Amino acid sequence: MNDPNLLLGALGICRKAGGLLHGYDRVCDAVASGKASLVLLASDASDRTVSHIRAFCQDLVECRAMPLTIAQLSALTPRPAAVFAVTDENLARLCAKHLTQDKEEPAHGV
Repeated sequence: MNDPNLLLGALGICRKAGGLLHGYDRVCDAVASGKASLVLLASDASDRTVSHIRAFCQDLVECRAMPLTIAQLSALTPRPAAVFAVTDENLARLCAKHLTQDKEEPAHGV
């Protein structure tokens, strides 16, 4: 399933529960410390951001592309962000079920 509205709702639940981080540095810190359960990339994240975060997450945590743009995700954050991490395993599963099954898809069709 790949319904952007359902995913946005799931991310809102994560935020309200305190289980959503945003921003490259905060997400990298969460991955490095083992606190991230899932890393998500906005569909219009830059190629450089996508390649760097995927390389950083490799063998540590699953990294998936979302069908949501930075503008659509801005409702969840005080500042625009292209990189998000879900820190709760159950909430990560909730978000992942609203993504496509192809884990290797590029973040923005590259």
